[in-house]
Amino acid sequence: MKLVTYQRPGLAWPTFGRLANLQDEIDRLFESPLQAWAPALDVHEDKDAYTIRVELPGMKREDIDVSLQDGALVISGERKPETIKEDTEVHRQERFYGKFSRALTLPTAVSGDQVKAAYKDGILTVTLPKAEEAKPKHVAVSE
Repeated sequence: MKLVTYQRPGLAWPTFGRLANLQDEIDRLFESPLQAWAPALDVHEDKDAYTIRVELPGMKREDIDVSLQDGALVISGERKPETIKEDTEVHRQERFYGKFSRALTLPTAVSGDQVKAAYKDGILTVTLPKAEEAKPKHVAVSE
Protein backbone atom coordinates (compact mmCIF):
# COMPACT_ATOMS: atom_id res chain seq x y z
CA MET A 1 0.00 0.00 0.00
CA LYS A 2 1.30 3.44 -0.89
CA LEU A 3 0.29 6.56 1.01
CA VAL A 4 -0.41 9.60 -1.13
CA THR A 5 -0.45 13.20 0.12
CA TYR A 6 -3.98 14.58 0.13
CA GLN A 7 -4.59 17.27 -2.46
CA ARG A 8 -7.58 19.56 -2.04
CA PRO A 9 -9.96 19.47 -4.99
CA GLY A 10 -9.38 22.33 -7.43
CA LEU A 11 -11.27 25.52 -6.77
CA ALA A 12 -12.97 27.72 -9.33
CA TRP A 13 -9.82 29.87 -9.65
CA PRO A 14 -6.52 27.95 -9.82
CA THR A 15 -4.68 30.68 -7.90
CA PHE A 16 -6.79 30.06 -4.79
CA GLY A 17 -6.06 26.32 -4.99
CA ARG A 18 -2.32 27.05 -4.99
CA LEU A 19 -2.77 29.40 -2.00
CA ALA A 20 -4.62 26.67 -0.11
CA ASN A 21 -1.74 24.26 -0.82
CA LEU A 22 0.74 26.92 0.32
CA GLN A 23 -1.21 27.29 3.58
CA ASP A 24 -1.05 23.50 4.07
CA GLU A 25 2.72 23.59 3.58
CA ILE A 26 3.13 26.48 6.05
CA ASP A 27 1.01 24.60 8.61
CA ARG A 28 3.14 21.47 8.11
CA LEU A 29 6.35 23.49 8.47
CA PHE A 30 5.37 24.74 11.92
CA GLU A 31 4.09 21.40 13.23
CA SER A 32 6.26 20.02 15.98
CA PRO A 33 5.91 16.80 17.98
CA LEU A 34 7.15 18.73 21.01
CA GLN A 35 4.50 21.47 20.88
CA ALA A 36 2.36 21.94 23.96
CA TRP A 37 -1.14 20.54 23.83
CA ALA A 38 -4.33 21.10 25.73
CA PRO A 39 -6.92 18.33 25.94
CA ALA A 40 -10.49 19.19 24.97
CA LEU A 41 -12.92 19.67 27.84
CA ASP A 42 -16.57 20.40 28.56
CA VAL A 43 -17.89 22.33 31.58
CA HIS A 44 -21.46 21.88 32.82
CA GLU A 45 -23.22 23.52 35.73
CA ASP A 46 -26.40 22.70 37.59
CA LYS A 47 -27.78 24.16 40.80
CA ASP A 48 -25.60 21.92 42.98
CA ALA A 49 -22.29 21.41 41.17
CA TYR A 50 -19.92 21.98 38.26
CA THR A 51 -18.95 18.96 36.16
CA ILE A 52 -15.86 19.01 33.98
CA ARG A 53 -15.18 16.25 31.43
CA VAL A 54 -11.73 16.09 29.87
CA GLU A 55 -10.67 13.93 26.91
CA LEU A 56 -7.48 12.09 27.86
CA PRO A 57 -7.42 8.92 25.74
CA GLY A 58 -4.44 6.64 26.06
CA MET A 59 -3.38 8.00 29.43
CA LYS A 60 -2.93 6.13 32.67
CA ARG A 61 -4.74 7.25 35.81
CA GLU A 62 -1.43 7.77 37.64
CA ASP A 63 -0.23 10.23 34.94
CA ILE A 64 -3.12 12.66 35.69
CA ASP A 65 -3.07 15.27 38.46
CA VAL A 66 -6.16 17.18 39.65
CA SER A 67 -5.92 19.97 42.24
CA LEU A 68 -7.67 23.10 43.54
CA GLN A 69 -5.38 26.13 43.75
CA ASP A 70 -6.39 29.71 44.58
CA GLY A 71 -9.97 29.41 43.30
CA ALA A 72 -9.04 27.43 40.18
CA LEU A 73 -9.26 23.80 39.15
CA VAL A 74 -5.93 22.65 37.70
CA ILE A 75 -5.75 19.49 35.61
CA SER A 76 -2.29 18.47 34.44
CA GLY A 77 -0.36 15.41 33.39
CA GLU A 78 1.75 13.84 30.72
CA ARG A 79 0.90 11.57 27.81
CA LYS A 80 3.96 9.50 27.01
CA PRO A 81 4.78 8.74 23.37
CA GLU A 82 4.58 5.22 22.04
CA THR A 83 7.84 3.50 21.20
CA ILE A 84 8.39 3.28 17.44
CA LYS A 85 10.78 0.67 16.03
CA GLU A 86 13.87 2.01 14.27
CA ASP A 87 12.96 0.45 10.93
CA THR A 88 9.47 2.05 10.93
CA GLU A 89 8.72 5.06 8.77
CA VAL A 90 6.20 7.54 10.19
CA HIS A 91 3.96 9.00 7.47
CA ARG A 92 1.78 11.16 9.70
CA GLN A 93 1.65 11.84 13.41
CA GLU A 94 -1.26 13.96 14.64
CA ARG A 95 -1.69 12.83 18.24
CA PHE A 96 -0.03 15.05 20.82
CA TYR A 97 2.35 13.79 23.48
CA GLY A 98 4.06 15.44 26.38
CA LYS A 99 3.02 17.50 29.36
CA PHE A 100 -0.18 19.55 29.54
CA SER A 101 -1.90 21.76 32.06
CA ARG A 102 -5.40 23.28 32.06
CA ALA A 103 -6.51 25.77 34.72
CA LEU A 104 -10.16 26.78 35.04
CA THR A 105 -11.09 29.69 37.27
CA LEU A 106 -14.13 28.76 39.33
CA PRO A 107 -16.87 31.42 39.29
CA THR A 108 -18.16 30.49 42.76
CA ALA A 109 -16.90 28.78 45.89
CA VAL A 110 -16.87 24.98 45.89
CA SER A 111 -16.72 22.43 48.69
CA GLY A 112 -13.09 21.40 48.26
CA ASP A 113 -13.35 18.40 50.57
CA GLN A 114 -16.19 16.91 48.44
CA VAL A 115 -14.57 17.20 45.00
CA LYS A 116 -14.52 13.88 43.14
CA ALA A 117 -12.49 12.80 40.08
CA ALA A 118 -13.04 9.62 38.08
CA TYR A 119 -11.25 8.35 34.97
CA LYS A 120 -12.95 5.84 32.68
CA ASP A 121 -12.67 5.06 28.95
CA GLY A 122 -10.28 7.96 28.34
CA ILE A 123 -12.57 10.57 29.93
CA LEU A 124 -11.70 12.31 33.20
CA THR A 125 -14.82 13.52 35.03
CA VAL A 126 -14.36 16.01 37.86
CA THR A 127 -17.38 16.94 40.00
CA LEU A 128 -17.11 20.10 42.09
CA PRO A 129 -20.04 20.54 44.50
CA LYS A 130 -20.91 24.17 45.09
CA ALA A 131 -20.47 25.55 48.59
CA GLU A 132 -23.77 26.16 50.36
CA GLU A 133 -23.33 29.95 50.20
CA ALA A 134 -22.90 29.74 46.40
CA LYS A 135 -26.08 27.74 45.75
CA PRO A 136 -29.16 29.64 44.62
CA LYS A 137 -31.63 30.33 47.38
CA HIS A 138 -35.38 30.48 46.95
CA VAL A 139 -36.98 33.44 48.64
CA ALA A 140 -40.68 33.25 49.43
CA VAL A 141 -42.68 36.35 48.64
CA SER A 142 -45.03 37.40 51.43
CA GLU A 143 -48.03 39.71 51.37
